[in-house]
Amino acid sequence: MSTVKLERDGTSLILDAAGAPQVLHWGAALPGPVPQTALLAGPVVNSRYDFPVPANPLWPAAAEGWRGTPLVSGSRNRADASPRFRNPEVQASESAVTLTAADRSCGLVLKTELEILPGGLLRQRNTLTNTGSAPYQLLHLSVCLPAASGAGELLDTTGRWTRERAPQRLPFGQGTWTREGRHGRTGHDAPVLLAAGTPGFGNRHGEIHAVHFAWSGNWRVRAERTPDPSRLLAAEELFGPGEAELAPGESYTTPWLYGAHSAAGLDGITAAFHTWLRSRPSHPRRPRPVVLNTWEAVYFDHDLEVLRELADTAAALGTERFVLDDGWFGGRRDDQRGLGDWTVSAQAWPEGLEPLISHVRGLGMEFGLWVEPEMISLDSETARSHPEWICRARTDELPPEWRYQQVLDLTNGDAFKHVLQQLDDLLENHAISFLKWDQNRDLTDMAAQGRPSARGQTLAAYRLMAELKARHPLVEIEACSSGGARVDLGVLEFADRVWASDSNDALERQRIQEWTQRLLPPELVGQHIGPPQAHTSGRTHGLAFRGLTALFGHFGMEWDIREAQGSDRELLAALIALYKQHRSLIHTGTAVRADLADPGLQLYGTVARDRSEALYVFAALDSSPDETPGNIALPGLDPAARYRLDPVILDEPHTFLHRTPPAWFSTGLEAGGAWLGAAGVPMPVLNPERAFLLHVRRTEGE
Repeated sequence: MSTVKLERDGTSLILDAAGAPQVLHWGAALPGPVPQTALLAGPVVNSRYDFPVPANPLWPAAAEGWRGTPLVSGSRNRADASPRFRNPEVQASESAVTLTAADRSCGLVLKTELEILPGGLLRQRNTLTNTGSAPYQLLHLSVCLPAASGAGELLDTTGRWTRERAPQRLPFGQGTWTREGRHGRTGHDAPVLLAAGTPGFGNRHGEIHAVHFAWSGNWRVRAERTPDPSRLLAAEELFGPGEAELAPGESYTTPWLYGAHSAAGLDGITAAFHTWLRSRPSHPRRPRPVVLNTWEAVYFDHDLEVLRELADTAAALGTERFVLDDGWFGGRRDDQRGLGDWTVSAQAWPEGLEPLISHVRGLGMEFGLWVEPEMISLDSETARSHPEWICRARTDELPPEWRYQQVLDLTNGDAFKHVLQQLDDLLENHAISFLKWDQNRDLTDMAAQGRPSARGQTLAAYRLMAELKARHPLVEIEACSSGGARVDLGVLEFADRVWASDSNDALERQRIQEWTQRLLPPELVGQHIGPPQAHTSGRTHGLAFRGLTALFGHFGMEWDIREAQGSDRELLAALIALYKQHRSLIHTGTAVRADLADPGLQLYGTVARDRSEALYVFAALDSSPDETPGNIALPGLDPAARYRLDPVILDEPHTFLHRTPPAWFSTGLEAGGAWLGAAGVPMPVLNPERAFLLHVRRTEGE
C-alpha cells in the first residue's frame, strides 16, 4: 500500500509514497479509506509532459517535471545537480512518518520526517546526506507543505524596531512570493506566520493553511503557485558561500517547518500552535510571576539605594520578580563599552550585587539580570585581550558598527568557553533565577576568520543557552533581541519567554501583541506597563489602557513605579491583583479574537478550556465614524450554556465618551451562550486609546 495516512486531534495528512511522494490531503480529518491513488492522477494536457505531473509534490524536483523551485539545489563540482528521489522507504505510526530515499547517481540520500503534534499542528524537516566520494556544495534544502486549492490570498507580517509583526496581505496569484531575512537573527520584519487562505479570511472565518519556520538565523520563506495548479508554502535556511558544503558522509538537517490548518479562520491556526506549545515538557508550569524590569526606571544609573527603594515599592504592590537591566558589569556606564566582560563592576557595585539581591529576595521576590553574551564592545577588556574573537569577513577591517558593538565569535571554542564560564560563575555565585538574554544588532557581514558563519553563530548561541540551562535548570531565559527581533520556535526550544518589542507604547503594543500571540500563547510573551509617556514614541496613555494592554501576556512593569502616587498607585495595585486573579485563565485558556467591521475597535480574550469562564478586552484604538459600536458578539462560548456577563471597571477619567453606558453595565447581564456568541451585547462608547474588561462566568448548562 503506497498510501500513508497520519491523523491526530482533528487533522489528517495523507501521502502517496509511490514514486515521487505527493501530498494528497492536509487538513480536516477524513474518515474512511483513501481512494485508489492511481485513479487520482490528473490529466495529461497539451504542450506539457507526456505523463500526469503530480500537484503539491512533497519533494519537488526538475527530474519529476516540477517547473517551480526545487527542494534541493546544489552540485558536486557542477555535476550531480538534478537529484531525483523516488519510492522511499516508509516508517510510519499513527501520527508520524519518516520517508527515506537515495539517488545513487547523484550520491545523495534524503530523509523527511513528518509528525502531527498535539492540537493538530504538523511539523516537517528534511535531512540530506552526501554519500558520494567528493564534497557536495549545498545551496539550499527546502521544506514544503501545500495550501488548499481555494487559497487565493496570502498574509504574513513585517515590521521594524518598535513596530514588529505588522500584517500585510496580497493576492495569491501564479508565481512566487519570496521573503528573505539576512539579519543573522530572526529580524523585526520576519513573518511570524506565512498564511494562505480563502480570500477575505479573518479571525473566525475562512479556510487557512499557515507555516512558521523555527530558525533564528538567516531564512527564506516563499509561497509558490504554479499552473498545475500547485500551491506550496516553503522555507529554508539562507547559507553564506560555502557555509553548507557537505563532506563525504556528512549530513545537513533543516530546522522544523511547522504548519497548521484551520477551517475557522486565524483563531484555529492560533489554537493549534498554542495547544502544542503548552503540551511540551519544557513549557512553564508555575504561575508566571509579576515582573519589574529596571531599564526604563533607571537606565544605566545604578544606585543601590534607589534600586532598594524601587524594590520596596515593587514588593508592596505585589511584584514577584525584580530584574536588573543593563549597566551592572565591567566598564558599562553607557552603551559604548563593556560588552564581553561579564563580571560585576567594582565601580558601579563596590560591594558586589549581593546587597541588592539579598534585599530583593528578603522582600519575597526573585532576582533576574540582563545579559548580552553574543556581543562584544571594542572598549572592553575582552576585546583588548582577544581581538581575534571579533567576527569579521576581512582581516584588515571590522564589519559596520551597530550600537557601538560587534559580534563575539561563538564558533571559536575559546571565546565560547570564556562566555560560558563567566555566565556559569555568575549563576553559581548569585541567587539569580532569570536572565534577560539580549542580542542588540544584526549579524550582517558575518564571518569567523573570513569564512561565512551566520549559521554557525546561531547554532552556537543555541548551544550556549542549552548548556547554561543544563547546568542551572531552574534559571529561566527570556529571548530578547532589540525587542522582538528573535521571536521564533527555534529559540523557544531553549528560552522560556520572548520580549515582544522594545516599545512599551500601549497603542503599538496592542498590534504587536496581536500578531505575536498568533504564534505564541500569552504566558510566553513578556508584556509590561511602561511610563505614562512612552520613551520610544513620546505618546502618552493613561494607566488603565497601559495595564489592560499588558494584562494578556506575561505581565510586568518597566517604569519607575515610585512615581505612581495616589489614585495611580491604587490603580496599579488593582491591575497587579487583577492579573494574579486571572492569570491561570489567561495562560491556559483558548485565545479568541472577534471579527469587527470597524478596524479601530478590538475585542479579544481568553475562554476557559471547559468554557465555564471567559475574559475579554474591548479596546478602541482609533476614533470611529459610528456614533456607537452597536452590538458586539463574544466568541468562543458554549452555545448551550447560560452565562453572566459583568464589566470590570477601572476608574480612570476620560475612558468613556457616552453620557450613559449600556443598561447592562449597572446590573450585569445573564444570557445564553448562543445569544452572546451571535447577537452579542451593546458596547459602551470609548474614547480613542481606551479599553475596558469583560468577565463572563457560566451559571448553568454543560
